[in-house]
Amino acid sequence: MSNGPAPFADIGKRAKDLLNKDYNYDHKFVLSVPGSTPMGLTATGMQKGQIFLGDISAQYKSGRTIVDVKVDTYSNVSTKVTVHEVMPYAKAVLSFDVPDHKSGKLDVQYLHPRIAIDSSIGLNPSPVLNVAAAVGNKDVLLGGEVGFDTASASFTKYTAGISFNKPDLSASLMLMDKGQTLKASYVHSVDASHKTQVVAEMTHKLSTLENSFTMGSAHVLDRYNTVKTRFSDNGKVAMLCQREWRPKSLITFSAEYDTKKTEVAPKWGLALALKP
Repeated sequence: MSNGPAPFADIGKRAKDLLNKDYNYDHKFVLSVPGSTPMGLTATGMQKGQIFLGDISAQYKSGRTIVDVKVDTYSNVSTKVTVHEVMPYAKAVLSFDVPDHKSGKLDVQYLHPRIAIDSSIGLNPSPVLNVAAAVGNKDVLLGGEVGFDTASASFTKYTAGISFNKPDLSASLMLMDKGQTLKASYVHSVDASHKTQVVAEMTHKLSTLENSFTMGSAHVLDRYNTVKTRFSDNGKVAMLCQREWRPKSLITFSAEYDTKKTEVAPKWGLALALKP
């Protein structure tokens, strides 16, 4: 299984994570309590402008089944039931929100040593169907994704992509937005220890011939501290400093400044994650 293809969603994921993961421009707090029983609890809070948003999540594990329940600030209840090995190489995920009775969705993931298939369908009278498939191995991945709206009998999306991965580099090329956008990304480890990585992502609009790009880096200072940077052609510059002050417990400071809008104050955020 380790040498089989990753899901289609993993194409370009390494570059996306380096450029976007953990950047946060609000005040965020996460407390996770695993517990000695199959039950675990997580509380999340975020100060977004003048609004405080929060939710409480609970997870219960029993054999091959995992049940996740989340209650947000507005008393909306989201439930996800995951069943592993419903058949060889496959797992199923049933999700729905309360009180939204049309939010139900069924996802099935099939990870075979030669092919990876992800499919989802809405559980309502006019569902949207999404199917993604990828073939290859841990080094080369080729795949595509199609979305179909049964209500309008039309395709909502079709995407294709290819990626090449090695421990010291990763490159991907994707055709998106129904064939209107071409996105390329590249990640390279500067040193043999993989402590310093650089990343570049470029997007080309085929219809308008517009180009955009983003560059970034990630540097592991030591076992506790990581620094990331990001530069975009739209003039935005961002920086992230993260410290793991105890195992799985992180404090992250993020900041972003728009060099083309000097009259606007820089954005910054602080996130604290506690996982005993």
